[in-house]
Amino acid sequence: MRIAQVAPLWESVPPKLYGGTERIVSYLTEELVRLGHDVTLFASGDSVTAARLEAICAHALRLNTGIFNRDAPMTILMEQSLGKTGDFDVIHSHLDFMGFPLARRNPTPTVTTFHGRLDLPELQPVFREYAEMPMVSISNAQRKPVSWANWHATVYHGLPRDLYGLHPNPGGYLAFLGRIAPEKRRSPSE
Repeated sequence: MRIAQVAPLWESVPPKLYGGTERIVSYLTEELVRLGHDVTLFASGDSVTAARLEAICAHALRLNTGIFNRDAPMTILMEQSLGKTGDFDVIHSHLDFMGFPLARRNPTPTVTTFHGRLDLPELQPVFREYAEMPMVSISNAQRKPVSWANWHATVYHGLPRDLYGLHPNPGGYLAFLGRIAPEKRRSPSE
């Protein structure tokens, strides 16, 4: 299957620093390649992948401190990944609602995974306008503010099986680096 993975340009895939969404996009992309799919990753040029990399800009945008227009690379990303027809069997966008206008006009099946919060009131009109767009959440609680939207599935973030190993003997410490987001929590019914 020919699959396009469309990543935000804020961090590389995988991220060198912070970048939860980009890390998940990397895990998913690499597993799809391992399973034998023909995957194209649309991301920043400093990304590392076994897939075909379509570099939209040379480096991830977040740490660029120079004067530049951040919307320009995002416009190119959306046109290159969502604006063409016939190149892919399916397009998987991780751009939240930003890709909806082009995805709506592209006959290629497109699904969007939402990695962020959806409880902001200004999002309501966007989801109503694009009510037909197929969407995936990362938890059932995440989708509650727009529960009426076109949700196709909840797919919890997975990790590669070999990422962490069992250490049966206790060590000197436990470290956790992350962010707990109440709006994305698992609901008691899950």
